[in-house]
Amino acid sequence: MTILCIETSTNICSVALGTNGTCVFSRVNTEGMNHATMLSPFIDEALKEAERLQLKIDAIAVSGGPGSYTGLRIGVSTAKGLAYGFGIPLIALSTLRIITQMGINSIQKPTENSILCSMIDARRMEVYAAFYNWEGEIIREIAADIIDENAYNELLEQQQVFFMGNGAPKCKDTIKHEHAIFIDDIIPTAENMIALAEKAFAAGDTVDVAYYEPFYLKEFHTTTPKAKLMG
Repeated sequence: MTILCIETSTNICSVALGTNGTCVFSRVNTEGMNHATMLSPFIDEALKEAERLQLKIDAIAVSGGPGSYTGLRIGVSTAKGLAYGFGIPLIALSTLRIITQMGINSIQKPTENSILCSMIDARRMEVYAAFYNWEGEIIREIAADIIDENAYNELLEQQQVFFMGNGAPKCKDTIKHEHAIFIDDIIPTAENMIALAEKAFAAGDTVDVAYYEPFYLKEFHTTTPKAKLMG
């Protein structure tokens, strides 16, 4: 089983090639929103590596959101084009589930009761967040949350909560509960999609290439200037 994974939901652009649980190719760009420039060359490299290793790509996996509107649009449209062109299935993974899996893999599970909260940064003091247990099962569905000093108190009173993802840093100075633990540098990358993508593929959990759309959570809004600039 060989799956090409694409992750563009944040300001990091990454591509990975996984075969039978092993990552055989990975490229990551952390220099900002360069997805339109970097994604295609990364994919070309991955395809050449697959050819060199004589691997047949069985599916395309993409991080489906929530996240950056532009990043998701670029990543998903590219993944759909590849899946259609190769005539292979398309797998869409929740960005927050990818972050959670990274947390599960990197944090030693405490002996006491605890859960994980994965966050994607949104505007101002808003985050897109979901809560999971240590088996990766969702406890509270994805929602757009406004962060203040009382955010998540009901859950924090009951157990430790590990906050992670690029929405977590801006919450550190606001959520001061003693049960709140913030984990730095857990940002979704394509390499960390491999195990989840293989599990989804084995279960036949794929999406319709023609009709699938990213999970933006909120509609994208453009703004127009109140007055024309005078030339």
